Amino acid sequence: MSKLIVLEGLDGAGTTTQARRLADALAARGRTAHVTREPSDGPVGRLIREMLTGGHAIPGASISQATFGLLFAADRLDHVQREVEPALAAGHVVISDRWYHSSLAYQGTGAERDWIRVLNGRARKPDLTVFLRVRAAVAAERRVAAGRAQELFEDLPMQEQVAAGYEAVLAELAAAGEAITILDGEQPLDAVTEAIVAAVLPRL
Repeated sequence: MSKLIVLEGLDGAGTTTQARRLADALAARGRTAHVTREPSDGPVGRLIREMLTGGHAIPGASISQATFGLLFAADRLDHVQREVEPALAAGHVVISDRWYHSSLAYQGTGAERDWIRVLNGRARKPDLTVFLRVRAAVAAERRVAAGRAQELFEDLPMQEQVAAGYEAVLAELAAAGEAITILDGEQPLDAVTEAIVAAVLPRL
């Protein structure tokens, strides 16, 4: 049976690397995996990526979190229709690097969280979400080591706020019955992969 597995974490937590490694581990066990990401590679996702790197800036002002919340929700529904549902229908395990948990943690601070939740009400619920818990300072060091240009929302105070947002959001979703596993993303690379595989296999 096809499943949607989501990897979540701060920028620099290792979700992109671990998504690929999980797909390789499943392939070694005879399971075909389709790896994808959010923002997606669709038209709305490409626009979001441009905006995150400074494109389409508003002179003298920053683009509002509400705007990003709407765009991410639109991209998610488009992503599901264009890529996720066809892959699931073909029998693949879909591994997504981020899902609506990111929107709730990044754009859904405080009272805005309920609004973000409504926007994403039609998004498919993952069969399992794996959150890689990494301290904001450690994630920042990793981004610098990888030579990544800083995007919006990646300064340390913002990332510390997002980390707190993730903890609150994941607790709420888990209490509502969503399948969520939290792992120590600061472990060595192979150890993190092994822990993810151990969490995912029983769900397949």
